Amino acid sequence: MPDRISALRVKIFSDSANRESILELARYPWIKGFTTNPTLMRQAGVRDYETFGRSLVRTIPDRPFSFEVLSNDFEEMEKQARHIASWGDNVFVKIPVTDTYGQSAAALIGRLAKQNVKVNVTAVMTLRQVDEVLTSLRDGPPSYISIFAGRIADAGVDPLPILRGALARIYDHPQIELIWASPRELYNIVQADAIGCHVITVTPDLLKKLPLLGKDLTQYSLDTVKMFVDDAKAAGFALETRDASKAIDLIPAE
Repeated sequence: MPDRISALRVKIFSDSANRESILELARYPWIKGFTTNPTLMRQAGVRDYETFGRSLVRTIPDRPFSFEVLSNDFEEMEKQARHIASWGDNVFVKIPVTDTYGQSAAALIGRLAKQNVKVNVTAVMTLRQVDEVLTSLRDGPPSYISIFAGRIADAGVDPLPILRGALARIYDHPQIELIWASPRELYNIVQADAIGCHVITVTPDLLKKLPLLGKDLTQYSLDTVKMFVDDAKAAGFALETRDASKAIDLIPAE
């Protein structure tokens, strides 16, 4: 597996708020960074956001972390962003592309860039949104734009043209990297690598499938057949069958 992963150009970030999982994955050099969000932290039972974040940044100082602001007010977001950025040099602050009223965060992102705050613009789903924030990021420090490709696909829309369009737009700004967010399957890693996407965020559950990358399909088919047979035996399933010739005798004569 390491050889196949090392051949990838796309950087794999773990997307999780489970501290134990994060620390375990940090042992592997092919995990290039970490992202999280309030939803994941709530699911993981995180109680103290700042203690959680600071502790991870201190423990794993050599890879980037993305932590999200918690406010829906742009002025308060700015204060929180500066505070979160103070946790470490490897911290990127996740700023939603809009507030809950649909107002663009581009102006806020521009102010933060001028203050040298590294930003991860999150929940991006359209090229119009990319265009709005690119103006704010192009002269700033290192930053990410996270396109939620999985959610775009959930809406029945092909995310690849949007991702390719975003890559073309940021091509002349090497300090800005594109993140393929919310992948739904392992093949998304292959797709992200093929189009030249810089980063893909992957959940621990999906990371468990990485040993399948490059697996021979004939062998995979055989393994699948064996799995079905073994599971049927383990479940104790049985079917009573009867001789076909005797079944004919049961058909009433005309």
